[in-house]
Amino acid sequence: MYLTFYELKEKPFNLTPDPKFLYLTPGHREALAQLLYGVRDRKGFIVLIGEVGTGKTTLLQTLLKQLDGTAEVAFIVNSKLSFDEMLEYMLEDFGIAKVAASRAQQLLTLNRFLVERCRAGQNTVLILDEAQHLDPPTLEQVRLLSNFETPKEKLLQIVLVGQPELKAKLQLTELRQLRQRIGLRCSIQPLKPQETRDYILSRLRIAGANDLGLFTEPAISRISEYAGGIPRIVNVVCDHCLLIGYADQRRRVDRGVVEQAIGYLEEAELPRGRSESVFRKRRMAPRRWFLTAGTTALFAGVVILALYLDGATDVLNRLAGTFYDFASLARERLSTLFN
Repeated sequence: MYLTFYELKEKPFNLTPDPKFLYLTPGHREALAQLLYGVRDRKGFIVLIGEVGTGKTTLLQTLLKQLDGTAEVAFIVNSKLSFDEMLEYMLEDFGIAKVAASRAQQLLTLNRFLVERCRAGQNTVLILDEAQHLDPPTLEQVRLLSNFETPKEKLLQIVLVGQPELKAKLQLTELRQLRQRIGLRCSIQPLKPQETRDYILSRLRIAGANDLGLFTEPAISRISEYAGGIPRIVNVVCDHCLLIGYADQRRRVDRGVVEQAIGYLEEAELPRGRSESVFRKRRMAPRRWFLTAGTTALFAGVVILALYLDGATDVLNRLAGTFYDFASLARERLSTLFN
């Protein structure tokens, strides 16, 4: 929608893990190097830890791209599968013909496949994403897969990828054998403010932007502050900013546009002044109705009393006059209070 307006060749802030848009901070570069080293040198178990939205999946896609042609990879993203389901998925991903349903037959078939790959000088990799959701019994079954080995090297490289909860889970006593087999541990940290700026400019450049000053410096600072260094949040905010900027025909995304985008993301609420005014009127409406109804009821009572009390006309007239003055004052005060 906004590509032509901002002279972009493609959307720069999509949420899909496209390796082309990978921005390598020193931390990302180090993690990628460790992953490549661990797989190529057959380290067995490798663990990658990163907070939600820090780019783990994009990094893995880059790893797969760099391993292209040199390794057979099974990539399991559904960590809710049982081990038997994971084993079936793995065999399918490796392109192994269907085998008997028993686990023993499946493991024998997998072992023969791994040996053949090793003899051909090629590697085999199993990547388990969102591994923090795997329960200890399943992780223990995964550990047993690392028993496929020769006297010199591991036949299957296993990469466990997850959020910080995975690190805590691996400290459980029942997983101590798995913990001891981890050959490499790497992590991804949130972006620093300067890295967030470079990240935004990098994605704009890759998307074909002619003007890298599309986001003003105050706008970038606010995005960095709000996103807390999480690339996924940066992408969401920036995409909303471009959409709002296009709708308002604004060639530059300033801090005001960013604040508007953040408002929509938070609760899709109205600007603060309008939302508070509407809320105040809605909150005061029941009380205004109650006071108006009470005033009307009191006036009606005075009229009825006047009809039935013979000889009290003067008193009632004075009472009615007093009530009228009171009602006028009350209406004036209420008008000032509510408006």
